[in-house]
Amino acid sequence: MGLTETYLIALSVILALPYLVWRLLRTEHWAPLVVVQIIGGILLGPGVLGHFAPDFHGFVFTPQVMTALNGVAWWAVMMFVFVAGVELDLSDAWKHRGETSLTAACALLTPLLFGSLAAALLLRTPGWIGPKGTYPQAVLGIGMACAVTALPILVLLMEKLGIFRAPLGQRLLRYASLDDIAIWGVLALILVDWERVGRQGLFLAGFAAASMIVRALFRRLDEQDRWYLSLIWLAVTGFAADWSGLHFMVGAFLAGVVLDAQWFTREKLDMFREFLLLTVMPVFFLSTGLRTDWGIGGAMVFGAALLFLLASVSGKLAGVHLAGRLLGWKQGEASVIGWMLQTKALIMIIFVNVLLDKQIVTAETFTALLLMAVMSTMLTVPMVKPRLARLGIGEDR
Repeated sequence: MGLTETYLIALSVILALPYLVWRLLRTEHWAPLVVVQIIGGILLGPGVLGHFAPDFHGFVFTPQVMTALNGVAWWAVMMFVFVAGVELDLSDAWKHRGETSLTAACALLTPLLFGSLAAALLLRTPGWIGPKGTYPQAVLGIGMACAVTALPILVLLMEKLGIFRAPLGQRLLRYASLDDIAIWGVLALILVDWERVGRQGLFLAGFAAASMIVRALFRRLDEQDRWYLSLIWLAVTGFAADWSGLHFMVGAFLAGVVLDAQWFTREKLDMFREFLLLTVMPVFFLSTGLRTDWGIGGAMVFGAALLFLLASVSGKLAGVHLAGRLLGWKQGEASVIGWMLQTKALIMIIFVNVLLDKQIVTAETFTALLLMAVMSTMLTVPMVKPRLARLGIGEDR
């Protein structure tokens, strides 16, 4: 069978199986389609399908097919991260900067500390730090992965729960937006290559100058031209960031964050994000699943995932409850906010993909973090829904 036919078989499997599971088993309450797609990627990977059906796995997911799929996945995730950067609304956070900064700091730093302590314990055993990673890099990377909140998934779940336009939903957006910026800032810090620091300095200086030119140009263009120029700007910035020793996804986020969301109509931004989730992001989830590895042993990987989950959940809840106590929130709000900010799928998976690409962590560490991201995201709706009912807000959709 030719490469084209095999590629289309792989694409059919990627698109069909998660959708059928999601629709037929009605998993929406505890696992939205995006979570099912991520789990599907893990199950289709070498650790599960490759183990139980090696001939079929080897027939469908050949190196040539994976090369083609990875090309789609890279561009898909670059566009998705770019849109996440565009949609960050820092003006609202600035209006409520005192309350937002305190809450965002507590919600980020406490799970970062808990996750780093868990990593420091785990990394004393061999097999978790990548060949090009150092102990501090791996500890900070895992700690940050435990602290991440995935803003796009948070928006999706808030829409499902009917709180996206409510005051509570807008507060959640502010907290998650500030933490999103911190996530990419920490990633850039982790990826600093002192042997290539000159290139990275040149990239940042060039990016600052180019951003001013692009912003001035965007003010003079109509929206159709802005969309086309955005893709060129995204590709060039991604290349420049990767050339400098950072990662193309850091460049993708920076390319989006310097643009104003008001330059694009809300409807088109929403449609573009939904189009990506529908058509090409499933390929990224599959390629992510195919990178999972159980080499150390399934029990050890699952044990690490549960350790990270405990650190992430307890750290996030402790931090948000601390903020609630300091700010005098009404009873029950801190629990809702703490559980809503547990959503990690997508952005956290993108984050740890970069750590794996740069060989800071091993495939086993990546697998444990991926499992943690899926589990924490699946906990969100079941834990939040009854708490929202007690507060008398929200409406399941």
